[in-house]
Amino acid sequence: MGRIVIKLCIFTNHFYPEDFKVNEIAFEFSKKGYEVTIVTAIPDYPQGKFYDGYSWFKRKKELVNGVLVYRLPIIPRGKGGKIRLLLNCVSYFISVMFFTVFSLYRKQYDAVFVHLTSPFFIGLPAVLLKRKQNIPLVFWVLDLWPESLLAAGISNSCILNSQMKLVRYVYDNCDKILIGSSGFRKSISEKGDYDGKLVYFPNWAEDLATPEDASIYQQVEPFANFDEDDFVVLFAGNIGEAQNLGCVLDTAMALKKNRVIKFVFLGAGRRREQLVRKSEEYNLTSTVFFLGRFPLDSMPVFMRRADVLLVSLKDIAIFNLTVPSKLQFYMAQGKPVLAMLNGDGAKLVNEARCGITVPANDAQALLVAIKRLSEMPKDELRCMGKNGKQYYDTNFSRLKRIEQLDMIFSSFKEKLKVCETVAGRNMHIMKHMVSDDLPLFE
Repeated sequence: MGRIVIKLCIFTNHFYPEDFKVNEIAFEFSKKGYEVTIVTAIPDYPQGKFYDGYSWFKRKKELVNGVLVYRLPIIPRGKGGKIRLLLNCVSYFISVMFFTVFSLYRKQYDAVFVHLTSPFFIGLPAVLLKRKQNIPLVFWVLDLWPESLLAAGISNSCILNSQMKLVRYVYDNCDKILIGSSGFRKSISEKGDYDGKLVYFPNWAEDLATPEDASIYQQVEPFANFDEDDFVVLFAGNIGEAQNLGCVLDTAMALKKNRVIKFVFLGAGRRREQLVRKSEEYNLTSTVFFLGRFPLDSMPVFMRRADVLLVSLKDIAIFNLTVPSKLQFYMAQGKPVLAMLNGDGAKLVNEARCGITVPANDAQALLVAIKRLSEMPKDELRCMGKNGKQYYDTNFSRLKRIEQLDMIFSSFKEKLKVCETVAGRNMHIMKHMVSDDLPLFE
């Protein structure tokens, strides 16, 4: 008997060409024979404007690696100010609600999957589709809600209470809730009786081949001009409020006279321009470098020259429950990790013995850790990196996660098939009874 074809509808704020793990899930499931439909927004992350070739009127529907993608109109996030972010989120919510009711309802799916970054109300149209078609809903939680509102400084009780009701309504309708850290389990379980729905589903690193133009990245300044003795601390990823990189610059300022230690920041985000100005004010241009965004597959090329990879988050309750996805990516590169954060992320680094952790917001502790790492023998640094790679290979394989999710959806479909078979058999019996001209009721 052949494999059951599963028609899967995925709701996500972000999809290819934006870099998110949901891309790999969709493409891998398409390879497995799933009929995958993506409901997403016009790509604008993280630069804040639509990607080249996309607009409200261009490429609203396209086929990407066998995946059908619907791109709904939004107001671009711009420079990431609070008003623009709010308009960005609300415009997507309105678009996806209309699209669900007036388009998706007319198609039949076997399951719904939600890739939840933020905000939480993307779950509402998924619940509507689930209830309309009586199909299972799997919710991948990457951002706790309403904790994220508190972290953003929103404390209005009416807003928080209404969002809590929404969260519970969505969780009540979920068949499985995927979480990436133990801290998420505690937070979600406090909102209701959801323990039986929770599934541990950690992040993974992208499988990246060495780009053909790797030599070009090796010549990017300042990498081309680093001396062999230079100790390079590299940060890669979103440069926003949560990453607390102002604290890192304070450490760089204190190490200003140590010309051997270099800080390199790869990426973009709402805080980048402000941090560049701060670096210039501190006169750190010879030891601190902001290089902007580069293709994802170029990251290993840059990281090979780094001595240590930096991850940092603010000391906020929600961040302490989170394992940043870049941490698994760092570990996969086989390089030591320097983590300025608390909670589950710090526990992971310590458990894997792949680097050094310091408390969030502690610029002085970060300074001491960087000095310590810069004075370590190279063999000791390599051992840390090797530990991280081994731990990653054992616990965070992408293929393991894809197979785990495939088993979840296949189990739903198998149950549905059994129910359909039983229903069909009962109908056959009923028809037989009627054909014998026996009264069903006396």
